[in-house]
Amino acid sequence: MSMFLGIDAAASGLTAERLRMDVISNNIANANTTRTREGGAYHRRYVVFQPRETGGKPFETIFRKATQMATGEGVRAVRIERDNEQGPLVYDPGHPDANADGYVERPNVNIVTEMVDMITASRAYEANATTINAAKAMTMKVLEIGK
Repeated sequence: MSMFLGIDAAASGLTAERLRMDVISNNIANANTTRTREGGAYHRRYVVFQPRETGGKPFETIFRKATQMATGEGVRAVRIERDNEQGPLVYDPGHPDANADGYVERPNVNIVTEMVDMITASRAYEANATTINAAKAMTMKVLEIGK
């Protein structure tokens, strides 16, 4: 049964990292957006994760897990946060979004940071996919032994 729990945990990682890559892609796509629906320049977004826990466990299971090395139960995305740090101000008095002093607030998106985050998310996605494939291969070997 624990093999299926491992697949479930890896699948939750796949879902979480996919969302993370989508948010990063959105940040990169809006790296030059100076006007949004909310007003002002685009502010980068990021995903907040937390460990996933299955509810309704009996005390014995919780105690056993607390006293032994136990595998995790996966991860879940809790919310998508907005980074409220102000973006750089660029002097461009002819820009339609310039303030009274002629400065335009640029988005606070750093392309290098976003690309590093994208590579990290991609590697985590690959690791979770490899975990699922390894569990699948082990299941096939178990079935071969049972013949």
